[in-house]
Amino acid sequence: MSGATDRTAERGAKLRVGVIFGGRSGEHEVSLVSARSVIGAMNPDRYEIVPIGITPEGRWVMGESALALLNGLLTGSGDDDVRPAALLADPSRQALLELAPAEQGERILQSQPLDVVFPVLHGPYGEDGTIQGLLELANLPYVGAGVLASAVAMDKALAKAVFRAHGLPVVPYMVVKRRSWEADPAGVVADIERVIGYDCFVKPACLGSSVGITKAHHRGELEKALRVAAAYDRKIIVERAVPAREIEVSVLGNDDPVASVPGEIVPCREFYDYRAKYIEGRSELLIPAPLSDELAERIRELALRAYTAIDCAGMARVDFLLDRETEEPYVNEVNTIPGFTSISMYPKLWEASGIPYSELIDRLIDLALERHADKNRSLTRYTPELEE
Repeated sequence: MSGATDRTAERGAKLRVGVIFGGRSGEHEVSLVSARSVIGAMNPDRYEIVPIGITPEGRWVMGESALALLNGLLTGSGDDDVRPAALLADPSRQALLELAPAEQGERILQSQPLDVVFPVLHGPYGEDGTIQGLLELANLPYVGAGVLASAVAMDKALAKAVFRAHGLPVVPYMVVKRRSWEADPAGVVADIERVIGYDCFVKPACLGSSVGITKAHHRGELEKALRVAAAYDRKIIVERAVPAREIEVSVLGNDDPVASVPGEIVPCREFYDYRAKYIEGRSELLIPAPLSDELAERIRELALRAYTAIDCAGMARVDFLLDRETEEPYVNEVNTIPGFTSISMYPKLWEASGIPYSELIDRLIDLALERHADKNRSLTRYTPELEE
């Protein structure tokens, strides 16, 4: 990435890292906690940190306004005294632009070049390929998976189809469209009972952090679960519930990824939902997971296969369901921007595998620059002389 190299040579060895957080998602608050942890772990001797906030309404802010958002002092609605910002889809700029407030007319106040971007955005508009698409258009290196892997991983239904096509084990499931559920609720329930049965999990297909997920034990709970999931997404996935342990593996790398030791989550509730993760905070993390060496190695190998199946890059956490009776592991999902809070499994698994938090941040930024340099080797214009 010669642009970043040239700019850092001009001002010293520091890389200017834009950390993007917040976002127009139900996981906005979780993103703020993750971003505070990431920023706190970044080496100030190596990086110049540029906080970039996105309010719940999708408004970009920078400088003191971004720090206020990060610390919960800026709600995004009714806050007029902010420093609005924008990132243009223009590869000639590669910079964050501070804009004048609307009442002062449309103009740019200053431009702040960026060398690399670290998105710490969970859920829609951050983990689903949208922000990655903007960064690709701007030709900025960024931490984590690209557009395709992000979009596929975010869509649980599509991801399961890809995993199954690659011979990876997944639990039986079916997909329900919100429109179908609203048009014929009785027919949808009958289909689920016939194909999946009870117990089953009902999930919005394109949300993370277990938002909107319900376990249904009978028809009444199934109907309520479908209403809840349909409130969050137009596509719903229904999975057969298996008596399972919840196992997670952290993966790091681009073309030659490596897997951490597996960890296990023992939820304080019936399953690891949003309340168990972030509100009650009493779930137990077992690191490493109590598994035989053979089973642990098999799960690590499946994690790498799932990671490469969707062409992931940088980082991901691969989640498994391990049948308590048969010890058969099922790939549940891939999280391309896993949580980075103090209780998050992704950094904890790497710490147990010998990579402390601060070094993990370094590696992720190095992987972003490596991937960007490799991408920029590809020609963007037809070159007929190559075929001669």
